[in-house]
Amino acid sequence: MSEDDSGPGLRCLVTGATGYIGGRLVPELLAEGHRVRCLARSPGKLRDHPWAGDVEVVRGDVTDVESVAGALRDIDVAYYLVHALGTGSRFEETDREAARIFGEQARATGVRRIVYLGGLTPAGVPEKELSPHLRSRAEVGRVLLGSGVPTTVLRAAVVIGSGSASFEMLRYLTERLPVMVTPSWVRTRIQPVAVRDVLRALVGSARMPDDVNRAFDIGGPDILTYRDMMRRYAAVAGLPRRVIVPVPVLTPGLSSHWVGLVTPVPAAIARPLTESLRHEVVCHEHDIARYVPDPPGHPVGFDEAVRLALQRVRDARVDTRWSSASVPGAPSDPLPTDPDWAGGSLYTDHRELPVDASPEALWRVIEGIGGDNGWYSFPLAWAVRGWLDRLVGGVGLRRGRRDAARLRAGDSLDFWRVEEIEPGRLLRLRAEMRLPGLAWLEMYVETEDEAAREGGGETGHGSRTRYRQRALFHPHGLLGHAYWWSVSPFHALVFGGMARNIAKAAARAPLTPTRDRAPAR
Repeated sequence: MSEDDSGPGLRCLVTGATGYIGGRLVPELLAEGHRVRCLARSPGKLRDHPWAGDVEVVRGDVTDVESVAGALRDIDVAYYLVHALGTGSRFEETDREAARIFGEQARATGVRRIVYLGGLTPAGVPEKELSPHLRSRAEVGRVLLGSGVPTTVLRAAVVIGSGSASFEMLRYLTERLPVMVTPSWVRTRIQPVAVRDVLRALVGSARMPDDVNRAFDIGGPDILTYRDMMRRYAAVAGLPRRVIVPVPVLTPGLSSHWVGLVTPVPAAIARPLTESLRHEVVCHEHDIARYVPDPPGHPVGFDEAVRLALQRVRDARVDTRWSSASVPGAPSDPLPTDPDWAGGSLYTDHRELPVDASPEALWRVIEGIGGDNGWYSFPLAWAVRGWLDRLVGGVGLRRGRRDAARLRAGDSLDFWRVEEIEPGRLLRLRAEMRLPGLAWLEMYVETEDEAAREGGGETGHGSRTRYRQRALFHPHGLLGHAYWWSVSPFHALVFGGMARNIAKAAARAPLTPTRDRAPAR
């Protein structure tokens, strides 16, 4: 880029905006004042992003010449963030052809720079000995560098952030297995990098000088074995020290099936990731700092990157809208387009039913829950849970409630705490009983028209009241998973009964004036 490009924003194309890095890169580019166009095969997947209205979205595929040419028209910087990972035995051929099309069309339409995020390859290892995944990423980089368009290739190893496939594999293995018999690749040295530093390098690469056409290694300050990473993850997450026993018999194929059995990461994704761990992947230069200087506190260390990735659940920033479109507060937060297995385990028990009462009547029952009014289901089960909690040093059910009719944020409520309250609409409680994890209970009032609007359906169903209820549990280690599955057979009795009885209590409630109450919105 020329010197005068440091002022006005650039016109940027982001391919792979529905993917892990692409979805986090778009808001970073917008924050820098750039104009963004996204190329996506399924544009509808982007509609729940908070930035969806600030970008241009075009439908297309990187293997289709016409759609690529149209997407690249009038673009200054094109981000290539797509891979055919896990799409079949011919993914290398698909990657090669897509990169060729992209490079040719970028040159034909006058794109001034291509920025590509690839994989960090081991030094001194012949390319034919690399995993197909790493080999393909290296080849894509070469194709783009030879396209005639100035290209920046960023090469990263394991990216640390909630949603990254490599990080999710690390997360689930460490949390679910206090004792692990592992493949020998746990001894391989790796230089992980925080997602914040990956995004910083991607954004900064947009303004590199026109004569720069090369690859850069990007990594964090720590060089660790995979075993080190699992043990340090456990320490940051507050888990007991993991016992890790490497064995030589697990091939990459067997490893991927083992990972698929222990974690929700699909075997089609786990296999190329585990195959890539056979060789040491460590940065051999940090030349990127000449063009994208490191600010204070960067690169982010491994422990801090893990802490940031875990922060969202620890801070109880669960979704408060039933559409479940989370609004990210940081690059390490989950996004709506992340796969279902990303973000760690969050078990949910969801109940909803129509209520033959006004929203105000239903809200009065919800706001009056607990204390002398009880929990509207199986009183003995709640009492036993309270006794058990006191037995292990918890608060039990002895705290009751501050006011018999009203609640406010911060109030204690038996062994819960009022975390969020929207009068007439939402009550969210956070558990303070002793648990191997974090738990919330949400109770929600709405009309059928509101439910239809939120779900994208047609309104006009009428104003009949609906009650929704969610119990959420984020397990802490293997004990947390065991706890959830041990109590889940009783959820229909406890939580199902609660929903039905709250609805019945609202229907039986006498009509009272509601002018002093906040209306249901």
